[in-house]
Amino acid sequence: MAKPPPQDLLTSGNLRDVVYRVVAETPVVDAHTHIYSPCFGSLLLWGVDELVSYHYLIAEVLRTDRSVSPAAFWALPPEKRAEHIWRALFVEDAPISEARRGVLTTLQLLGIEVGPDSLQAARQYFRDVTAEQHVDTVFRVANVKATVMTDDPFDPAEREVWLGGPEIDPRFRAGLRIDALLNSWDEAVRRLQGWGYDVRPPLDPGTCAEVRRFLGEWADRMEPVYLAASLPSTFDYPADDARSKLIRECILPVARDRGLPFAMMVGVKRAVNPELRLAGDGVGRFDVGVLEGLCAANPDVRFLVTLLSRENQHELCVAARKFPNLLPFGCWWFLNNPSLILEITRMRIETLGFGFIPQHSDARILDQLIYKWDHSRALIAQVLTEKYTDLLATGWPLIEAQVRRDVERLFEGNLRDFTGAVI
Repeated sequence: MAKPPPQDLLTSGNLRDVVYRVVAETPVVDAHTHIYSPCFGSLLLWGVDELVSYHYLIAEVLRTDRSVSPAAFWALPPEKRAEHIWRALFVEDAPISEARRGVLTTLQLLGIEVGPDSLQAARQYFRDVTAEQHVDTVFRVANVKATVMTDDPFDPAEREVWLGGPEIDPRFRAGLRIDALLNSWDEAVRRLQGWGYDVRPPLDPGTCAEVRRFLGEWADRMEPVYLAASLPSTFDYPADDARSKLIRECILPVARDRGLPFAMMVGVKRAVNPELRLAGDGVGRFDVGVLEGLCAANPDVRFLVTLLSRENQHELCVAARKFPNLLPFGCWWFLNNPSLILEITRMRIETLGFGFIPQHSDARILDQLIYKWDHSRALIAQVLTEKYTDLLATGWPLIEAQVRRDVERLFEGNLRDFTGAVI
């Protein structure tokens, strides 16, 4: 490469401003969300009551305000739950946790005054807003180009929409979710039989062929970016169980034949506290050797991987150095805190260069795209500034175009190139 003209070179004096500006200006493709195109109707969650009643905040309120039992909380109408959470976590307590700060960031960036009365002000703001209008607003404010949904063909409401041939907003791409197959095989058998598939619990060759047919039909219908499953911290492979046989005989062949990555989200411990419902899940450490074995045995299958345990992050980075068919993505769920995002992003850049996807929102509420990307962009820019500063110290010439290239790779390019999806 020819040395750039001196006037184009970044210096320690202007580096930070350039990096933060480029990170803010670069659109992102969100690799994993739980939000839906508006054609899915009530499955698309949005608005202030949904935002305030997010399960992170439910977990916080039920440990902060012990005057209400979990049973009494769940007995409240949805709007009263939001009011209870707002009073307990925002009015009577400093809203300093990341989940609470996220609500305030979202309101602020929507132009709603932040303070004790924000819940009512936000309700007024949303009174005459349609879902379609709000999608446009959120994508613009968050600077999100597109998202990947979580699409479960075993969910009756989702299945009905998909079978109706929906007109999906092109900014929403499908992710074919297969948790029901891998985590609840006996129940999946009953459902598949009811839909006309000739399957039975023992997973004989005929059953495996029918499962592959089911996956192929839904892949044709959804045109997904990837196959995806959330797996427990105890996930093992190969093992003498239905999950392993389904992966070996069904998931990997379909992924291989159709060129679809297998997105694995591993480390959840379901229902640690069942009284909290969706808010009651926990985290466990995963044996990364299982992932190494999958990558080594299937070099022609691509694995997108995010792990829930902080203790697994270094092992995941090392594994990704060894296997080009492994791409780490995001700081998932309990890792979506600033201190951990900084630590993990630094670790990944130091180990993998730009060969990873730094973040996904995991948003369940449309509005969460705003705060999760606003907060993450600032943290990613901070780490990039540090690392480019180290690069300048070696005498390496750096220009803004190179920064733009690198940020585009992190925010879209790596997902696009690894999945082969047109996004």
